[in-house]
Amino acid sequence: MQTVRQLPELRQAISAFRDAGERVALVPTMGALHAGHMALVDAAKRAADRVAVSIFVNPTQFGPNEDFAQYPRKEMADSAMLAKAGVDLLWMPPVEVMYPDGLETTVSVSGVSEVLDGAHRPGHFDGVATVVSRLFEQVTPDVALFGEKDWQQLAVIRQMVADLGLKLEIQGVVTQRDDDGLALSSRNAYLMPEDRAKAVALPRALGAAERAIADGGDPEAALAQARETMAAAGFEIDYVELRDAATLGNPIPGKPRRLLAAARIGKTRLIDNIPVGG
Repeated sequence: MQTVRQLPELRQAISAFRDAGERVALVPTMGALHAGHMALVDAAKRAADRVAVSIFVNPTQFGPNEDFAQYPRKEMADSAMLAKAGVDLLWMPPVEVMYPDGLETTVSVSGVSEVLDGAHRPGHFDGVATVVSRLFEQVTPDVALFGEKDWQQLAVIRQMVADLGLKLEIQGVVTQRDDDGLALSSRNAYLMPEDRAKAVALPRALGAAERAIADGGDPEAALAQARETMAAAGFEIDYVELRDAATLGNPIPGKPRRLLAAARIGKTRLIDNIPVGG
């Protein structure tokens, strides 16, 4: 695996792939890799001839009271994991390469970014859209892969790519979970043992709500029950909502729907989502 930190070396590596007529996949990450990231790598290997993974803890998507300084950084372990998985290129730019002096352009995707996490974390998705657009410009992938656990992020990126007319494919990869159903996340490392035991109430509450709605039950009653279950487990809830899967607006009869939740257990904020049948 080739590891590069500067743009000239990155462009040379990508040019070599292109000269060989190879299709390139990009998996953007912030590191602290786990099995969920490896599922993205596996999907990328099926989608392209060459797989590039980026690791960059993006300061512009963290709010002033969020965990940028504490966010787990495991460069050596991450690199070894990616090399073992057969990744071709690891792109790890320093902040001054990603955001050089004088860079004043940001990317903002209105509508889909303004609700749910966008309402609770102002500016977060501007940071996401800006850094992802930078990664797309740098790596020039044919396809980029993102986990469905961050469903709203995936929706924002899809909207950005469509609006800007970018010539690449965006693939979502199904959420990877622990045996008890908790969605894998780098932030799970923050959970104290007692909070980890309680955290499973989040996916279980969403699952119960999904079954009730799919069986024709009242969505508001199902959502209220999910909130009650999570609160009883000790969660402080930001939202538990049923939304249109594509726009994240109000659900429309006959169109795909998604249950989405964000809540804090102890000091750790968790997000999750599941599709709704019926």
